[in-house]
Formats: sequence, C-alpha cells, structure tokens
Amino acid sequence: MTDQNTTDQARAILQDNGIDEPESKGRGPSQASQLAALARERYDLFMSEDGRPYAVAKDGPMTVFALRGKAGLRSRLSREFTDANGGSVPSQSALADAMTVLEGVAADAEPRQLHLRVARHEERIVVDLATPEGRCVTIGPDGWQREPTSPVLFRRSGAMKPLPEPIREGDGLAKLQDLLNTDEEGFHLLVAWLVACFIPDLPHPILTFRGEQGTGKSYAAKMVIGLVDPSGAPKRTAPRDIKAWATQAFNSWALCLDNVSIIPDWLSDALCRAVTGDGIVDRALYTDDDVVVLEFRRVLAMTTIDAGALAGDLAERLVTIELHTIPDAKRREEGEMDQAYADAHASILASLFDLLAKVLKVLPDVVLTERPRMADFARILAAVDQVMEWKTMESYKASARDAVADVLDGEPFAQAVVALVDGAGPEGLSLTTQQILDTVATPDKLPKKWPKDSTRAGGQLKRLAPALRTIGIEVDDSQRGPAPKRQRLYKLTATAERRSAAASTASSGDEKGAVTSGNGVDAGMDAVASTPTPGAPRMDAVDAAMDAGLFAASTSHTGSDQCVYPPVDARDAMDAEMHQLSNGVHPKCVGCGFPFEPLEPGQTTHPGCDAV
Repeated sequence: MTDQNTTDQARAILQDNGIDEPESKGRGPSQASQLAALARERYDLFMSEDGRPYAVAKDGPMTVFALRGKAGLRSRLSREFTDANGGSVPSQSALADAMTVLEGVAADAEPRQLHLRVARHEERIVVDLATPEGRCVTIGPDGWQREPTSPVLFRRSGAMKPLPEPIREGDGLAKLQDLLNTDEEGFHLLVAWLVACFIPDLPHPILTFRGEQGTGKSYAAKMVIGLVDPSGAPKRTAPRDIKAWATQAFNSWALCLDNVSIIPDWLSDALCRAVTGDGIVDRALYTDDDVVVLEFRRVLAMTTIDAGALAGDLAERLVTIELHTIPDAKRREEGEMDQAYADAHASILASLFDLLAKVLKVLPDVVLTERPRMADFARILAAVDQVMEWKTMESYKASARDAVADVLDGEPFAQAVVALVDGAGPEGLSLTTQQILDTVATPDKLPKKWPKDSTRAGGQLKRLAPALRTIGIEVDDSQRGPAPKRQRLYKLTATAERRSAAASTASSGDEKGAVTSGNGVDAGMDAVASTPTPGAPRMDAVDAAMDAGLFAASTSHTGSDQCVYPPVDARDAMDAEMHQLSNGVHPKCVGCGFPFEPLEPGQTTHPGCDAV
C-alpha cells in the first residue's frame, strides 16, 4: 500500500465516522487514521454471534483476532504499522482510537459464527490443528483428510496448543491402551467418549477418572485432554467463583478439574450447564454498563478419589472410568511416559479419526429403543458398538446407575425414603411431605442435609426423583389432597422389578440365615458341619473333627438312643487331618442297623454297640 493510498483511506475512514482532520501545515493523517486504514485494507471486520468484535485476514488462514484486548488485532496491527512505516511505532492512544473506530466498522457487518477447536461444516467435522498456517483435518463418512486451511472460522486463545497432524502408523488405540491402567470395559468406554468429543453439536458427559492414590488419575486426564484440546494447563484446580469458571471454559474446548474432593452447589450447577450449553453475562468494561455474553458448550473431565455427595443431576452426567492401582514393579517414570505419549499422539489421533468416520457413516441409521439421559451421547455409543462390536452402552448405563447409587448413599433423607417405600406394599404410599417427615425413621441426631420442614422435604424429593427412579422407585407429585388445603401428595411406588429383586434377596438371606457362628460353621466356606450326636460328649477346639474350614464334616447320626457312643478324639474317624469325614455313603451296623463309618477295614458294627 502506497503512502498516498494510506492517506486517502485514512481520511475517508475519518469522514465516514464524522471526523474532519485538518491538513494544515502539510501534516498527513494521524497514526490512528493510518492504523484504521491499514486494518480495513487487510482484514474483514465483523461481530460474532455473541456480540464480540473480531477480524480475519483477507489473504490468510481462517483464524480470527479479537479487537478487544492487547493480544488480538491490536498487537498485529501495531507490528504491521511499524513494518510499513520504517520502524515507526504507533502510540498507545493512536491504537486505542483506531480500535474504537474499527469496532464501529465491525458493528455494521453481518454477524458470523465462530468455533473453538472443532466445528461442523455440512456433513463433515473440522478439527483445527491450531497451527500458525491454519491447517485442519476434516472428517466425514468417507474418511478423513488433512487440509491446508479451514472452511469455517476458528478463534483461538492463549490456553491452546497445536495438535499434531494425524499419521496412520500402527494401531493407535492399542498404543493408547498401553498408556492407561484401566480394564478392557473402561478403555472401550473411554475411546467412545473420545470419539464423541470431536462431534461439537451434542452434549458430552463429564469424564471422571476415579481411583485411589497411585492409580495415575492426573496423568491419564492430562493425556486424554491433550488428545482433544492440547493446552499449557490441561489440568485446572476447581475455580473459586462463577466468573473464574466462565473465563476458563470460554477459552478451552476441553478442560479437566484435577483432584476434586468436594463440589459446591454453584459449581455443580455450572458443570451441568456447561455440558448442555451455557451463557454467562458479564460487563464488557468496568467504565460503562455494556455487557457481553460468554456462550459455550464444553468437553469436561475431572479426577477424584471421592467427590463426596454429588448432586443427582450432576451424577447423571458422568462417565466414570475406574483406574487400578499400579504395582511398583510396573510403575513407569513420567519422562518415559511423556516420550511414549508424544511418539504415539499422531497415531492415536489417526485411529480415533478412522473410528469417527465409521461412526458418522452408520449414525444416521442408529435408532435407540430406549433413550437414557444424555440421549445424543448414547446414540454415539450405539454407533461405536455397532462398528466395533463392543458393549459401551451397557457400560455407560451401569456407570450411571453406580453414580446414582453413590448419590443416594450420601443422602440420609433419601435412604430413609427408600426404606419407607420398600416397607410398603405394591400399592406404595401417597403422602404429603409433612407426613413423609413424620413417618420416615428419623436419626437421633439430624444430619446436615436432613430437611428441616415440609417445604425443604418437597424440594429434596424433587431433586432426588430422577435418582430414585433409576433404582426403581417412582415419584409422582401430580396429585392434590382434598379441599380446602389441597396439599400436594407424593405417590411413592416401588416398581415390580425392584420388589422382585428385594424378594429374591430376602429369600436368599433366609436360606443362609440358618447357618450361624453358633453351630460351628463358617458360611463363607460352603461347609456342612455335623451336629452333636445324642449321648455323645461335647467337643471342644481340640477335636479336629469339627474344623469345617478344612473339610466337609459328616452329618449326625440321629433317630436312635440305643447306641452309646464313646468319646471322639483325634485318633478316631473324626480326625479331619487324617481322613475325609464324609463321602455321603456309609455301611449299616449289623447290630443296630444304623449307618456308621468304619475305623478299620472289614468293621461291621459300631464300636461298643449294645445290640450285638
């Protein structure tokens, strides 16, 4: 661009915005005018759909630059101005004036949609590799391919790092499995979750790595997030407030909260909203009343030993992967793991994109007969199962049930309600919340979460209803009591499946109930102990015959008082260390006719039988 063109464009911009710049004393246009002209020549200016001004180079990658802040268009424009003016550096006031003018220009343009890391374009998915050249990968039903530039606009943040270009080099999924210490079922579910992470227009459940210390939770989370959205800080501590959380979530497609020990209510709600789509309103500047909206739907993960009592709606949005303890002999150094991960990264991406292409091909024909919570994600699992012949859908449902059960275990009031319903008949109960509070078993010392009145009890029942339905207890609050009070009635009913399972458990317990420590049997060993024979002396621990932990003892001789049995000691047939006590077949005594166990070959009578 010539100096005269710059001057003319600068004056035109000022006139368009109602500013007349004097040309006295031979001075040219100001730095602000030149900066504005330079930007309009080289960039398209527009507003995003959430009302933020951006610019994109006319002859460059489809990567946008924010007009607000120092790291976006402002710094690029400053460098370009310096290069075009022989090293002359623009002043901060000139940059500020120019950016104000450019925001006005952007406001007049048609809003455009921006994406972060992944995007949907027609029938294909576009993954931004975040390289300076703007390279990307597109995936469709026919496969994937690398592209020099993106067909859609991407924005980037300082938290993002480039993804390596995928390369088909061996079995990437096998390489990933070698870096993790979960079982086959958990690994399959993790792979299905990773495939879903590259599909932007659906809610993604929160991946939760759970295990005791030394299971590699944090490193596993770092690797998994790095596969989807590499970052200088893939693991974050729990944010202190909603604004800090919004800033983190807005600037990363995927992020992980590490070592979560407790989740406050506000963060639980924020995580749920981030899964399904969230928008947070904040002030644009502290000097005025203008606001901006941060809109995002994110891929989330967290690591925990035990996150405490989760809220029911959050528990239903989890995919839990259990990690096993790593034996010291198999523990690997972090440097070795880093190198193995770096070497396998490109291959793992290629295998994931191969699987994603197959999923996109069969997905239109996948129809769910049952739609669980997070139904869009469940369709992805069904497609993965169809392609790979896995059972990730069953694993996901089991994981959700376990998470709900953990929630109910942490809710004393919920446990009391469950016990109340299980004790009722097949018709269930129809009670007001006050009647429920009066009827349930109340602890002597009320727990912190125990409802203090009927209003709070109703609120808890509403919140717990989805979790209760998961374990087979239906909650219906659509009925009202008689006039004039017309109080809300809660109908609580156990499903037929739950009643059947409870009956089966009770029956099994009754069968085993007859076996107690009082009869000398360890029920866990499946032993059958003998009972004392009438007339025989009592046995003590010295008599090895009753040691059911070693052998199955012989059954007692009953039904006759005619035989007098001598004391039994370790030299007799009851010596468990010398003989097998019972094989179920015994000869009959020729004297009294009752079965007996011979002590020596050819013996035909009980020792000391009076009938002989």
